[in-house]
Amino acid sequence: MSIETSNEPIIDAEEILEGIQAWVGIETPSHLGQEVNKLVDRVESQMESLGAAIERTPGKDDFGDILIARTQWGHPPDTAGILVLSHLDTVHPLGTGQTTLRWHRDNDHVQGPGIYDMKAGAYIAYYAYQHLVRSGRRSRLPVTFFYVPEEEVGSPTSRAAIEAEAQKHKYVLVTEPAREGGKCVTGRKGAGRFTLTAHGRQAHSGVRPQDGRSAIREMARQILDIEALTDHDLGVTTNVGLINGGTGVNVVPGECVAEVDLRVPTPELASEYSDKILGLAAYDTDVSLVIEGGMNRPPYKKDAGIAALYEHARALAAEIGFELKDMATGGGSDGNFTAALGIPTLDGLGADGHGPHTLDETIYFSSLAPMTKLWVQLFETLD
Repeated sequence: MSIETSNEPIIDAEEILEGIQAWVGIETPSHLGQEVNKLVDRVESQMESLGAAIERTPGKDDFGDILIARTQWGHPPDTAGILVLSHLDTVHPLGTGQTTLRWHRDNDHVQGPGIYDMKAGAYIAYYAYQHLVRSGRRSRLPVTFFYVPEEEVGSPTSRAAIEAEAQKHKYVLVTEPAREGGKCVTGRKGAGRFTLTAHGRQAHSGVRPQDGRSAIREMARQILDIEALTDHDLGVTTNVGLINGGTGVNVVPGECVAEVDLRVPTPELASEYSDKILGLAAYDTDVSLVIEGGMNRPPYKKDAGIAALYEHARALAAEIGFELKDMATGGGSDGNFTAALGIPTLDGLGADGHGPHTLDETIYFSSLAPMTKLWVQLFETLD
């Protein structure tokens, strides 16, 4: 671990928080690409001011732009380096920061929309790079910062670019939030998304109900079967999170749509349970059932490469003065994509806190400086 002298710039937690506040103040709902791009503009400008080479790809399907910033420290061409994965979008509707989740600091707790997931982490990694530039130091390997505009909805327009970029790199560090007291993440379940549509036949519920075939009744039976697939011993969960059907209380419903979330810990279970959902059949022969979807994120398993990367980070954290534990989680991230490619991936390197995706979204101010120091050390020691 390098020791800062009085002539070196310090890692200033208050300055870090000020920068986080500026990013949080630009609200970035996933589906509003023009709003996400306001933050992309700011990050691009800040990265350019530090000498990074910028690549910006226009967004698709009304999502924001993909932003890539590469350090320019004279490393040999084609050197496999460090890929830093961040997303700039959040789940919160536009205006949340002016209404139900205003910026607020209460001692160690700081709140704001998207502060924990994951603008604090994204800014911490940026600040660590800025610290090296200010100090006249550099990373051992080239560093590429990749900013995703639509991670919260599964990175549908970014996944291919993430995977292509990751394969040029030796390590991937993900700025998703730390978990459960500051733990980093070395494993995540794979996630699947499925849409079931039942097509029945409408009828007047009072005059000729016998002519109808209820799509909602059919879907109710399917939901029970889907929920019954959950097996906590195997680590498999299914959840029917959205359902919509019918046109009126006095009409036998002709259509019903349900959306399903599947979480699995291994590729083998991903294949098995995807097949089970896709293989569901209608109970009522007069009702058709259409099932679409599949695995959205592959499982992220802790292999030897990930374990070695974690041990390196854990040793650095100990030198800095804190214990870095690791864990597996059921939530997905873009780290699922890179880990599945066999690239050592360390996730959950953002700020500690709680309440992601809620109106209690919070980071702990006390975690900012230690995590930033860890990022600086990772940049300076990974080779």
